[in-house]
Amino acid sequence: MDFFANFIDVLLWTFWFMIMIAFFVVVIRIILDIFRDSDLSGWGKTGWLILVILLPALGAIIYLFARGKGMAARDAQDVRAVRDAQREYTRGVVEEVGGSAGQIKAAKELLDAGTITQEEFDTLKAKALS
Repeated sequence: MDFFANFIDVLLWTFWFMIMIAFFVVVIRIILDIFRDSDLSGWGKTGWLILVILLPALGAIIYLFARGKGMAARDAQDVRAVRDAQREYTRGVVEEVGGSAGQIKAAKELLDAGTITQEEFDTLKAKALS
């Protein structure tokens, strides 16, 4: 019985520890969102920071209800910007290799090394030329 009680205590402490970590992550995300919001004035940022720092639980709940949609929109905008930057980088790398000629050369090297078959080479070559 004593072992079971100790096990339950460990589980409860772990549960509360995880809740506290999640709460701190939410508060940090809110603080970062306050600073990255360009529509919010300096006084507005100061007010939200004071509320979130002095009354973290209440401030976080109020902020998420009042500005949660904007926070999600800014996250989505950041994700789109990163995705677009990655696409541009990938296009630059592909063009740097030499476009179609570079792809055919790479496929030929794979064919010569025995990594791909002649049919696979022909498919890659047709795809590069299209």
